[in-house]
Amino acid sequence: MAIGSGLGAQLGIAAESSYGTFVAPSKFIEFTKESLQLKKTTAQSAGIAAGRLLPLSSRRVLTRKEAQGSFDIEVTNKSMGLLLQALMGTSVTPVQQGASAAYLQTHTLASVAGKSLTIQKGVPLTTGTVTDKTFVGCKIISAEFSCEVGGMLMATFEIDGKDCDETQTLAVATYAPMSPFHFGQMAVKAGAFGTETALDGIRKMSVKIERPQDVERFYAGQAGLKKEPIENDQVKITGSIETDYVATTLDDLHTSDAATSLVWEFIGPNIALTHDEAFRVVLPAIKLDEGPPTVDGFGVVKPTFNFVGLYDGTNQPKIEYMSTDTAL
Repeated sequence: MAIGSGLGAQLGIAAESSYGTFVAPSKFIEFTKESLQLKKTTAQSAGIAAGRLLPLSSRRVLTRKEAQGSFDIEVTNKSMGLLLQALMGTSVTPVQQGASAAYLQTHTLASVAGKSLTIQKGVPLTTGTVTDKTFVGCKIISAEFSCEVGGMLMATFEIDGKDCDETQTLAVATYAPMSPFHFGQMAVKAGAFGTETALDGIRKMSVKIERPQDVERFYAGQAGLKKEPIENDQVKITGSIETDYVATTLDDLHTSDAATSLVWEFIGPNIALTHDEAFRVVLPAIKLDEGPPTVDGFGVVKPTFNFVGLYDGTNQPKIEYMSTDTAL
C-alpha cells in the first residue's frame, strides 16, 4: 500500500512500436510536477421536447478524446534516453566507449514520425490505493531545459496524447540510483563549430526545442480518437543567456547579427578512463535577437541575450548524453 498523497505517485514510460499501442513502462522518471490528463469533447442535444426543462442526460454524447499535459523533471545522469529520442527524432543506440562502462547517446535532430511513448502515471487515493492512468500515443511537442546559479538542470516536456486508458495494470516502479546535473557542472561555449570556447559571466541558461505537429487529425472511423500527429512546421529552437557584462562577445554578436555555434554542457563525475557523465546541447548556429546591455542602476550590468537556433547548412543540432545506460 502506497502513501495516500503525492509521495506515492509514479510516472513510467516506454517507447511504442506503433502509435497509440500500449507498451508496459520500462523506465520510471523521478518527476517534480505533472499535469497529464484526459481531454474530452462532448455534444449535448438541444432538441425541444414539450415540458422538458433540462437537457436529457442520454442525449449527451462523447464525440472525441485526447490527452494533453506536461511534466517537470530534473535532468539526471541515467534514464533520459527515451525522452531525448522522442524529442529529437533520431533512433539511437548507445555506443560503448572503448571497453569502459561509459555509453554515448547522440540524439541528432530528425523527423519525429513514428516516435511515440506510452506514459503511465500512478495517482494515489488518500487510502493509499494507487490508481492507473495510462496515456498512449504520446508525442513530445516541446521541451525546455534551464539551469541557473545554485540550481539543477531542469526540463519541462509538453505532451500530446491519443487517449487515456485506465484498464491497464499499474507497473511496479523501480528506480536506478541517479543524480542530477547542476550549475556547478555547467559551461557555455561559443565560437566556430567544433572549436567553441567557454564564455565567462554566465548566470542562467535556457533552451527550448519545439516540434510543431498537426494534433487535430480526427477522422471518421477512428472512434473519436486522433491519428498520429504529423509535423507541420519547421523546428523552433529558442533560448536565453543571462549574464554579467564581463565581456563583449555576445554583445558584438548581437550588433553584427553574425552566427556562432553554441555548446551548453554539463560534465559530471568520471565513469571510466577519459569518459565523464555528460549532458550536452550543441547548436551549430545561433543568432542573437535582443539583449544589448543597458544600465538601470548602481549594480553590475546584467544583460540577458535571447537567441534563435538556425541551420548552418551542414551540421544539425544535437543532444549528447554520456551515461552508464546500455540501452534507452
